[in-house]
Amino acid sequence: MGRILAIDFGRKRTGLAVTDVLRITANPLLTIETKDLINWLTEYFAKEPVDEVVIGHPTQMNGDESESMNYIRPFMGVFKKQFPDKPITMYDERFTSVLAHRAMINMGMKKKDRQDKAVVDKIAACIILEDYLNYKL
Repeated sequence: MGRILAIDFGRKRTGLAVTDVLRITANPLLTIETKDLINWLTEYFAKEPVDEVVIGHPTQMNGDESESMNYIRPFMGVFKKQFPDKPITMYDERFTSVLAHRAMINMGMKKKDRQDKAVVDKIAACIILEDYLNYKL
């Protein structure tokens, strides 16, 4: 059984999280510059068994898609061409950044560390993945 990888896609930075091989836990992986994402995924998929990819689906409070979809759709097109054997699923990402900040406060992180957007992005990806795992149960 392969891992599930979560992507919190951003125009500049992208947060990544991954399950363990048994798909029990979600773990923050890293934050990468979005321009390097496809190359990084190519290398990661060559080293690690990944059966599924989950990407955050940004929606507004009324359920309409966020403006960010203008950047996510083209990425998904490239992803599907580059990795036709990897299913990619969109999953609601509302409030993940807020929840990531709350989690950092609960972990006792200092204010300066909580302002590091790279940390927020990978924790947000982890929250997307945790929610997705709970949804699949």
